[in-house]
Amino acid sequence: MTSKRLAIGAPGLAILALLVVGLVQLGGTETAAPKRLTLAQMRTRLAGSPAPLAALHAQANAILSGGMPALRTRLAALHGRPVVVNKWASWCGPCRAEFPVFQHASTNLGRRVAFIGIDSGDSSPAPARAFLYEFPVSYPSYYDPSGQIGAKITDSTFTPVTVIYGRRGGFYVHQGPYATVEKLERDVRLYGLSG
Repeated sequence: MTSKRLAIGAPGLAILALLVVGLVQLGGTETAAPKRLTLAQMRTRLAGSPAPLAALHAQANAILSGGMPALRTRLAALHGRPVVVNKWASWCGPCRAEFPVFQHASTNLGRRVAFIGIDSGDSSPAPARAFLYEFPVSYPSYYDPSGQIGAKITDSTFTPVTVIYGRRGGFYVHQGPYATVEKLERDVRLYGLSG
């Protein structure tokens, strides 16, 4: 019986290695990008939320003014509840990529957890409003043209950054985008609902 060997040159080995790495990475993903939700779908699912959270949902998709004083007043009104603050900008590619994740997580957890956005670094509210028309969320965002509010809250000049405040006062800072709903919800449960 004769055996034949398959001869693979250096280019063939490189392609094979890339294929293996790609398959390993593909197998490690948690889920595909979630389907976009409409504002009506989010409102229906969040109907009957407790008053402080219902007040946020009533301002869904709004760009709010008032700066740091308004944001601090809102955070004080939410004291004792888990709060997720996401700093984003309409021009930020990774921010745009993670918005479907925030749509779903804020709708799934929004009856127990407060979500707030900070539109940080947009030159005017118009681009943010146009972006939110395309990717609505169940909570408002505070307009921060200078980026100073976002830097104070997140202790970072980068976008996106998410801060999860626990009901007992601790917090967790996540630099960069959330790639999956599962990862964001896991962090909210760990640092917000348990913390």
